[in-house]
Amino acid sequence: MRQVAIHHNCPAPANQRIQNQKLLAVSLFMAGLRLQPCSLWQGRALALLHLVCLLSPATGALPWDNIVGLSPLEQFEVVKGNFSRTFLRVGYHKIAEIPAGARNISIQETKKSQNYLALQSQHGVSIINGNWVIDRPGIYTALGTHLTYRRPNEIRSRNGESITAPGPLTEDLHVYLIYQQPYPSVQYEYSIPLINPYLLPEPGTPSAALPLVDLSYLDDDSKESIIKEEPHYNQVPSEPSMNSDSQATYIWTKTGHTECSTTCGTGKRQVVWECVKKDSQTAVPADFCHPAIETTNWEEDCNTQSCPAYWDVGEWSECSRRCGPGTQNRQVICRQVTHVHASGTETSVTVTPELCGSSDMPVTQSTCQLKICSQWEIRSEWSPCSVPCGVGQRTREVMCVSNQGDVDDDEECNMNLKPDTIQNCDMGLCARSWFISLWSQRCSAECGRGNRTRSVVCLMDHVTNLPLDSCEGERPPEVTSCDSGPCRNQLEWYTGPWGQCSAECGNGTQTRSVACIFNSDGQMEVVDQLKCSSLSKPITAQPCRLKPCGVQWYVTEWSACSRSCNTGFRVREVRCLADNIVPSDRCDPNLIPENQEECNKQPCLAETDPLCSDKYHNCMVVVQARLCIYSYYRSVCCASCSRAQKTQTNSFQNNYVRR
Repeated sequence: MRQVAIHHNCPAPANQRIQNQKLLAVSLFMAGLRLQPCSLWQGRALALLHLVCLLSPATGALPWDNIVGLSPLEQFEVVKGNFSRTFLRVGYHKIAEIPAGARNISIQETKKSQNYLALQSQHGVSIINGNWVIDRPGIYTALGTHLTYRRPNEIRSRNGESITAPGPLTEDLHVYLIYQQPYPSVQYEYSIPLINPYLLPEPGTPSAALPLVDLSYLDDDSKESIIKEEPHYNQVPSEPSMNSDSQATYIWTKTGHTECSTTCGTGKRQVVWECVKKDSQTAVPADFCHPAIETTNWEEDCNTQSCPAYWDVGEWSECSRRCGPGTQNRQVICRQVTHVHASGTETSVTVTPELCGSSDMPVTQSTCQLKICSQWEIRSEWSPCSVPCGVGQRTREVMCVSNQGDVDDDEECNMNLKPDTIQNCDMGLCARSWFISLWSQRCSAECGRGNRTRSVVCLMDHVTNLPLDSCEGERPPEVTSCDSGPCRNQLEWYTGPWGQCSAECGNGTQTRSVACIFNSDGQMEVVDQLKCSSLSKPITAQPCRLKPCGVQWYVTEWSACSRSCNTGFRVREVRCLADNIVPSDRCDPNLIPENQEECNKQPCLAETDPLCSDKYHNCMVVVQARLCIYSYYRSVCCASCSRAQKTQTNSFQNNYVRR
């Protein structure tokens, strides 16, 4: 026999009274099949399935699912919830606890945010995004099912994160939100199996027919009217006789119910049924009644009124200050429980504060103090001034000390209130004097007259270096003359004056003459420069710049000629640049240099070497790209590469001759 689950959340018909009449008709139709053989009964049961489908409207069709491993006719209830807050403290916040056995689990952010979803088992084992580690999207296997974690594209998508799982869960699943951005909103949904309202006999027994309707929609009178008028199945059929027991009629009758699972918010209670004789209401064994409609585990709603509203108080936030008096806040929301589920979970909604009593609202802000703040303590007197005269500095030791007398880090005290640890000090005017070094030992000239030097500084008591005009009196001389004796047979370099700059504007060069002089007792003679090779030769050229040029045209070198003969052309790049070598448009367009000209106008000569010819159709590109240095291109473009080599050789010789 196929196992079928009737989902409790299937759409109900608009008119409950019509639905009850339809279900009652189906139930009576089932009772009419009581004496049929098993195979015939099953066939009619399948026909009844089609009948129920025809009786139900399209939008209220019952979703028959073939669920392996579930008890027959197991009902499901869909639990939905929404988690939304305005502001929370940064960190993990529990959204829901999904019980073991739940199926069709869906957890979805309603909008994209910087928050993250996280999952944890009931034993505290992290499954997704635990311990402040954000996992990659994918499929995670845990709690007996596959959990699919999706995070849409962070740029293009507007959807938030989601986690789905088919279930069933082998243990409770805890859902968290990692809060980082205000106004989070998460919706979750799952299905949980309800207690089986029917107990089916083993396959093969006469009562193995499967009821195909959910009798929970019938009212009490309809339920009690479902009777069985047939002999006890466990009795051996006797010959037809007038035995009154064989003609007896047995029915299920409701004798009471258990206590409601909750005092408000729509709970559940078990209805107690008993099998009795219809005429005498005498209790008989349960198997005298039809097992297909046994109602021992029948469950019904109770205490459907809403629960009183209550204040849902959140956790206190962290103290606003690390030490000293501060404040902390918490959320207080007026809620009301609307439904208590069989799993123990509750469905609640946010209601107006008036229902909870605004005067009794718990406080949302409180004072707090983690510890007494540390204070600044001056540990030493000011040190002596750093200078004996003039303006210097002095220091002292300032420490941050806790109320227990221990030294803390400076950050534990208020940095705005820290006493000064350094300040200026004025020790009065200093005496100012000229201080001079000793004269240099050597004369600047090896022979004849030269100079010796020394250093001169203005100091105040050997401490402060002042500008040279701060001391009183005339500044001592720093240069004095000296005589190293007459020059005899002395070689030295002689330099002439610098010449004019080579450029009227911009960067240029100026030169001077240098000669090797032989000095003998004042008689000077110009000799070969090789005789002064042992001496350091003065420079003969240096850069010069008279004034900026403004803007001018700059050109590159000419490119290679496009042809080696019969008139080709060559090009160069021309740019207008300013003094700082940046592009400009202020150059005179009438003076722009040519950027293209003809070249190699001589006629091409016939190939003299039959073994050296071009085998490539565009060898001129090879020449221009300077690929003739490679053996492969020299072989396929032998003639062009040879002509290019001759042209370059002639050009080099001509340039050498001109220079």
